[in-house]
Amino acid sequence: MQPAPISKYAPFPPVDLPNRQWPNRTIKHAPIWCSVDLRDGNQALAQPMSVEEKIEFFDMLVRIGFKEIEVGFPSASQIEFDFTRRLIDEKRIPDDVAIQILCQCREDLITRSLEAVRGAKNVIFHLYNSTSPKQREYVFNLPKEEIVQIPVRAIGQLKRDGAALIAAGTRLRLEYSPESFTSTELEFALEICEAVSDVWGPTPDNKIILNLPATVEYATPNVHADQIEWMCTHLTRRDSTIVSLHTHNDRGTGVAATELALLAGADRVEGTLFGNGERTGNLDIVTVALNLYTHGIHPGLDLSDLNAVRDVYERCTRLEVPPRQPYAGELVFTAFSGSHQDAIKKSLPHQKPGKPWDVIYIPIDPADIGRSYRAIIRINSQSGKGGVAYVLEQAFGYQLPKLMHKEIGKVVNDLADSKGTELTADEIREAFQREYLERTQPVSLEHFKTTERDSTVKCEARITVDGKVHALTGTGNGPIDAFVRALATTDLPKFDVLNYSEHSLGAGAEAKAVSYIQVKLERGSAYFGAGIDTNIELASIKAIVSALNRAIKPAK
Repeated sequence: MQPAPISKYAPFPPVDLPNRQWPNRTIKHAPIWCSVDLRDGNQALAQPMSVEEKIEFFDMLVRIGFKEIEVGFPSASQIEFDFTRRLIDEKRIPDDVAIQILCQCREDLITRSLEAVRGAKNVIFHLYNSTSPKQREYVFNLPKEEIVQIPVRAIGQLKRDGAALIAAGTRLRLEYSPESFTSTELEFALEICEAVSDVWGPTPDNKIILNLPATVEYATPNVHADQIEWMCTHLTRRDSTIVSLHTHNDRGTGVAATELALLAGADRVEGTLFGNGERTGNLDIVTVALNLYTHGIHPGLDLSDLNAVRDVYERCTRLEVPPRQPYAGELVFTAFSGSHQDAIKKSLPHQKPGKPWDVIYIPIDPADIGRSYRAIIRINSQSGKGGVAYVLEQAFGYQLPKLMHKEIGKVVNDLADSKGTELTADEIREAFQREYLERTQPVSLEHFKTTERDSTVKCEARITVDGKVHALTGTGNGPIDAFVRALATTDLPKFDVLNYSEHSLGAGAEAKAVSYIQVKLERGSAYFGAGIDTNIELASIKAIVSALNRAIKPAK
């Protein structure tokens, strides 16, 4: 990097827009969406999609609800041409879906592209040429007036040669992009767009699409919004124009630039699923659409099975959705932080049908997009006590008492720390079972039964302590009290029962009872134990033995 002061780079110039309106607006409805996955996204792949893969992807886009889909650049390659023809000849395009094709402003390419879309019912013909100062200087070496004539001549040809398609029943619409719009002088961008509109002659019933691309993202999103508002307020045929956005992500703010530009007056958004595209990629339509959804605005796209959408995307593009990708990433509904886990656990029970979603740290109900609550909490060495208890309850039905959370949290965190990895739900359950349900040293329960007479319970028990068998009896006001009194006749440490809780595990004939009991030695700390059995009485006795074993020989 160049040391300060930096002379190699200059700040992007601001837009003179003293009366800008977009900062005070809110988005009230979804834009028109246009997927460019099959063209812009496809050309950015190291291995472009095959025709069969493009067909599968196209069918998915239709199911999601896209009404405008850019299917390719049919004049650029035979594969693109053949794909477009297959969609038309095999009648794969619903009547309410428009296919969009991209074409440079060249006579032979326009002719070839018109052949590709012959017989389609709904076509958007997308013409473009570069307009920025550096493109004019370095690439074309032409003055402004000659740059304007490039699309003017092309659109004149399209009107003449496209008349036959229109006569045959095709609805032919024009989209024009002044490529590198955001690095073009606004006055010149307006001049060339006005010239294009003059030739095409749009009306309120047959609007032109003026696509204003951020081909390379150079400025902050607010500058992009200023550029779009400036254009929207200066176009002479605004009521006959659909202002379209096509943001890239070079600065990592493509989503923000799009959202602010919608506030600035844009009507339409081009982008790709999950942001695939050249360099750092295009706008991620999924993110913008679900951002709208979480503000109570239906995006008009069905993303209720986002996992299935991701599967098709990853299979066809051979790309992977990053684990932290908004909404779709594998880890976006996963909390590793203990405080986050605890907040999620505590807020979930407060969600009521018909009430606004308001779960801490989770801005959208994962179920709305086909994701699972089971993945919300995962456990590693940084996790908290609440997260461990949540997993045990949600995945396996163990409803640990609040005071027990700290104990099991330490047990699991120590295990995760020793392994150095995240723990699965099964590993957490196994740790719980080893620590609480399977401990038989130094005390093992061999036999237990009770009899009751005159509100007094008598127990008979047989235990093994360090390999030695003891036959015990005791009486008390219940099975637990009787067993504690029986244990007091041995050399085992004396203890008091502090807390007791129980619940059923499962339902019907296969249901079991789980008991949790906390004991405190006369000279020592308090420890929880757990027991499980089809008999609730025996589950409680097992929990006492579990607690006593942990108190006498705490786990290392």
